[in-house]
Amino acid sequence: MNKTNALPILYSLRNCPYAMRARIAIFKSQQTILLRDLVLSNKPDEMLVASPKATVPVLVLVNGSVIDESLEVMLWALNETDPNDLLHQQFDKASNDNNFDINNEPKNTLTEILSLINEFDHGFKTCLEQYKCAKRYRENNVVERRVACQQYIEKLEQRLTKHAFLMSNQESLADIALLPFIRQFARVERQWYLQTPYPKLRQWLNNYLQSKMFSKVMAKQPLWLDNHEDVLFGE
Repeated sequence: MNKTNALPILYSLRNCPYAMRARIAIFKSQQTILLRDLVLSNKPDEMLVASPKATVPVLVLVNGSVIDESLEVMLWALNETDPNDLLHQQFDKASNDNNFDINNEPKNTLTEILSLINEFDHGFKTCLEQYKCAKRYRENNVVERRVACQQYIEKLEQRLTKHAFLMSNQESLADIALLPFIRQFARVERQWYLQTPYPKLRQWLNNYLQSKMFSKVMAKQPLWLDNHEDVLFGE
């Protein structure tokens, strides 16, 4: 598809959680980009020139600017268009005399949303990698590594007992940013996860995994290096 040179280009890896959340945000923003799918063992020279750090996602904008951090890609997309108010900007515009929205829920500023994402990106992600490695290599500390993850998971369960999404009854950037990593956590010890006392978290995750949005975001695409055909994503 050589539809245009006037669209951003996203280099992506289908199952990478960072690339996944970038694609989700772009999809949610209802923008169209050119998707170039790749595998870690064969990275396009064009991507490496754009971003020498050589990790996905890499977004090349029409003006040549490059964004190569997943959260920054998400913020770029939603700052362009945010039809579902995932940045909760409507909360910020409400009167300073009222600390609750029209549904009597606490208002969430973008700062609060980013704080939660940061906590999981830096704390939970480290624990999750250790948990995955312990299970993969059959180490004797799987339970210990799992418990380290659970302190974060329990916080999400508490949030979800109060409202349908992580910040309120309205979906936010936090939900789609954490989603790929909670999905990974749920897959490490699947049978154990299904029996855990986290019913709200399971429901939240299942709602996403069974959604049309997730199916489209996770659709398998031809590898760009095979034929150099760009895939229109987000239409």
